[in-house]
Amino acid sequence: MPSDEEQIRQIVSQWMEATRAGKVDAILPLMTEDAVFLIPGRPPMRKADFATQAAAQAQAQAGQAAPVIEGRSEIQEVQVSGELAYLWSRLSVTVTPPGGAAMERAGHTLTVFRKEGGTWRLARDANLLAPVQK
Repeated sequence: MPSDEEQIRQIVSQWMEATRAGKVDAILPLMTEDAVFLIPGRPPMRKADFATQAAAQAQAQAGQAAPVIEGRSEIQEVQVSGELAYLWSRLSVTVTPPGGAAMERAGHTLTVFRKEGGTWRLARDANLLAPVQK
């Protein structure tokens, strides 16, 4: 059986792959029901908000080409203590809308995971991505 750290790294990998593939339904089970996302300049976003926002984006794109989302997560540290764990990473994301210019954001994230029923899930995420200066 993979170690706790390996399981957490796998969640990040699954999240990144599901994002690239536009599979929001594959992302939702990776987070706790009370998940909270902290993003600069915006109010905290909960799991339900995440799901609603993603569904609205998918609906707005129905019949249109979806944006291409590419990302890379460079995990810097994973620490596990009982049923809680955290990781911090350097994340870079490029979103290219159909027929539009690529938008790049990069920065650090601090993510807290909680083990529920033997499975690690994202519980809190502080996302400090900012536009990339060229």
